[in-house]
Amino acid sequence: MPLPLMPKATAVWLVENTALSFDQIAAFCGLHKLEVQAIADGEVAVGMVGLDPVANGQLTKEEIERCEQDPAARLRLLLQDLPQPVPRSKGPRYTPVTKRGDKPDAIAWLLKTHPELSDAQVCRLIGTTKPTIQAVRDKTHWNAQNIKPRHPVQLGLCTQRELDEALSSVPRSRMPARPSEDSSEEVGENAE
Repeated sequence: MPLPLMPKATAVWLVENTALSFDQIAAFCGLHKLEVQAIADGEVAVGMVGLDPVANGQLTKEEIERCEQDPAARLRLLLQDLPQPVPRSKGPRYTPVTKRGDKPDAIAWLLKTHPELSDAQVCRLIGTTKPTIQAVRDKTHWNAQNIKPRHPVQLGLCTQRELDEALSSVPRSRMPARPSEDSSEEVGENAE
């Protein structure tokens, strides 16, 4: 069941301004009956300003009056016809100033440990540009002498999940060849 905005402040207003039972207020606000009783006794939410659910469009005066007349009735939250906020799309994200200097270190680590990643994938992971990646790769970056390869997840520039997703999307043809276990056993047998 959806709860009202700021449930405790709404409960304070309902206790002070209506004749609703503690059970009705508790059910509407998602609180325990004893917590609503403590609000009424002045033990909880002391000094809290009540939030008017009628003014906020969460209840109507008629709904409150209906429930005041019938103690078994429950308040129903009004459905909002306002548009819901749209989740932020995956676009460039903000990198704090203190972490911007860590980007070349993360780029160097990705180039060294995962050369199969494309420049576009590194751009997306770290939030950098292709010229910066090329400058780190060619060691022509303005701060090349101070760049130390460091893990981008530990630097906080991307999450482990994002890194794993980028690595899993790399085509097999771009993956570096890894020695198989069979070839290492043959080398071991020939050495004896």
